[in-house]
Amino acid sequence: MSLTIQIDGEPASVEALAPVLLSNYGAFTSMQVEDGAVRGLDLHLERLEQEALTLFGVAVPEARLRERMQAALAGQASRFSLRVQLFLPTITHRTPDAMGQPSVLTVVSAPANPLCDPLRLQTQDYAREVPELKHNATLGLTRARRLAKEAGFDDALFVGPDGLVSEGSIWNIGFVENGRIVWPRAPMLRGVGQRLLESGFDLVGLDSETRPIDRAALAGFRQAFICNSATPGCPVANIDGRSLDVDPALIDRLQAAWASNAPQSI
Repeated sequence: MSLTIQIDGEPASVEALAPVLLSNYGAFTSMQVEDGAVRGLDLHLERLEQEALTLFGVAVPEARLRERMQAALAGQASRFSLRVQLFLPTITHRTPDAMGQPSVLTVVSAPANPLCDPLRLQTQDYAREVPELKHNATLGLTRARRLAKEAGFDDALFVGPDGLVSEGSIWNIGFVENGRIVWPRAPMLRGVGQRLLESGFDLVGLDSETRPIDRAALAGFRQAFICNSATPGCPVANIDGRSLDVDPALIDRLQAAWASNAPQSI
């Protein structure tokens, strides 16, 4: 399917896109839409509200966000990816202190297929700026993934300046210890996929905890998986050359926990 871009509900012109192209000051969320509904839509809307307040000082009303998203849905296929991005044209390098309600950019593209093949991860010393936000400054994480691939891995697992494992390029990571899920505690983005899993753990007989995990502690885990809003669970087969166990039954339980969240209509 072709890419469709709108700004505030109208087809995006070159002039309207110029502020987006010339500045990466902004934030977004990405979701998978099926028949006009999204799992965890409330979490995506909550994210957009917090991003707007933090970066621009003014939130976009939920009703307006839904209007922009509904406009993006018009005439589209039943299944696709939707990116909702916030930016303020008056914010530039010369006017960084501008405040106001941001514009809403929507991008409709082909659906993102879940990651399935077991991943080989390379730990890298890196931390995103303002890690609690899903913002546009992605050079560092993209470069980290490129370096990982050059070294023969699939992706990068970040270790912050405090020595703690945090997140990956576009996903969260969970570890398994005695049948329990262990999430890293570190400055990071708590993803929608992770939150969807947690809400369904009781239904599949899983529980979880969050605690600091440093690089040395990785050797104590025999299983790990990654997740994001398109991937309920993908096994990790290797970290820094050390093999991990791949348990298809665990991935099935993660997928069931994720699927227990009913899609919410836009």
